[in-house]
Amino acid sequence: MQSVSNRPETLLESIYAFCRQNSMAESTFGRRAVNDGKFVSRLKDGSRLRPETWNRVVKFIAKHGGETPAAPGSGALHVLPTETYAPTGDTSSEKNFRFFDNRQKYLMFVNTCSEKDIVAKRAGMELTFIQPAPPAIRVFDGGIGDGTVLAKLLREMHGRFPTMPFYVSGKEISLEDIRLALGKMADRLFEHPSTVLVFTNMFYSEAPWLTPKKPAAKKAMVWKELALKGGTAHDFDRQIAELDNFLTDNWQARHSPKTGNPIYEHPTVLVIYREDYRFLLNDVIPKPQKSKADFDLILASQPYRLRVPAAFKAKNVIAPLARALRPSGRLLGIHSYGRDPGMEIINKVWPDDNPFESDRHDILRALKDELGDEVDEFDFNAFSDDRSIFQYKMHTLPTEVDSSIGTSTLYAAWNDAVYVAQIEDDRLEEIPDGASHLNATKEILRKHGGLWFNDESYVVSRTKRS
Repeated sequence: MQSVSNRPETLLESIYAFCRQNSMAESTFGRRAVNDGKFVSRLKDGSRLRPETWNRVVKFIAKHGGETPAAPGSGALHVLPTETYAPTGDTSSEKNFRFFDNRQKYLMFVNTCSEKDIVAKRAGMELTFIQPAPPAIRVFDGGIGDGTVLAKLLREMHGRFPTMPFYVSGKEISLEDIRLALGKMADRLFEHPSTVLVFTNMFYSEAPWLTPKKPAAKKAMVWKELALKGGTAHDFDRQIAELDNFLTDNWQARHSPKTGNPIYEHPTVLVIYREDYRFLLNDVIPKPQKSKADFDLILASQPYRLRVPAAFKAKNVIAPLARALRPSGRLLGIHSYGRDPGMEIINKVWPDDNPFESDRHDILRALKDELGDEVDEFDFNAFSDDRSIFQYKMHTLPTEVDSSIGTSTLYAAWNDAVYVAQIEDDRLEEIPDGASHLNATKEILRKHGGLWFNDESYVVSRTKRS
């Protein structure tokens, strides 16, 4: 048995050791131990603890094999200075990965729910309000994903503007997603030949301009043009498929030691167009170091983690995208809203969980603060709930939830619920053995006759440019 003198003397020491041992972020520790992502930061600031909170934290650490601290003395707990904590170990471990990079959850969600279809239709509605100017209609997708939404939006654009050139740019950090998205583009280039596709892995503050901010990143940037030859979708698909080695070499990502989120190894830009339309598209095709950001429509669908503060979302995602709009351009933001059967499933397992840190009103308020003196250049439209909030469903057969619900349906519904609520894998691993979560899923499916989710949307439009 270990002597008391060798045990951590303070609760913070114990938490720091536990986080190092398990490669766990402090915010994750707080959520899992006491359902408070800011718990550790408050301890650092000198917050006092009630005995019951102390006991909850100590029991959590002991349950997971950590060293518990010595018993607390009377009065305030001793707190170590923040600078004494230097995380060690592999901060890019699987427990530190960004939620959206979990491929299995994502692909099952995409293929069992109608969200992509509904989002594409919602984005298509914004085309009614744009006022494009030569030489092209300019669209930016702030998170291409597997390309389903973008492909559907391009079909809608072709139906509305069959003869106008398109400049379509998008950001995607995931190698697998960019492969999937490119696989959907051959048909779009065949139907609408006057299209320039521009994909990049850069940050939101860089991607619309295709220009890294740091000098070292500028020097490391990879810029590739692919002028497709031939005249059939098969020709284009074959040449796009030949990009596989290029993508493998240049679309690599690593994990940030600070956040655990993936960041690019080096910034990469891929420009694709048809060789037989090069002359017509000469003024549309971007050139290195000479690209501009003046988009008619920007789609920001699920571009941020729900649980981060509104100020973070505004500063790092929405404000840079808003600044990339041209006068009369429109940014459509979409994120999960909750208050749906999917969240009922989550609360059956985690009764106090609420991933929806901020709604559209919070984000727009934070955006106005972030824009500062530029705020008068924009209009901000939260709209009414009837217009902003929309529903999408999990695909099921009409009789699938009436009698015996198949195991595959239950697993798909459970997966979709935890994906939308952005539940981390470490919490999923804590669920006790047995089928309690599937029983909860079955109960909610039968209660509502199926499963659906709510998203909410907002629009930021640019009225003028300073």
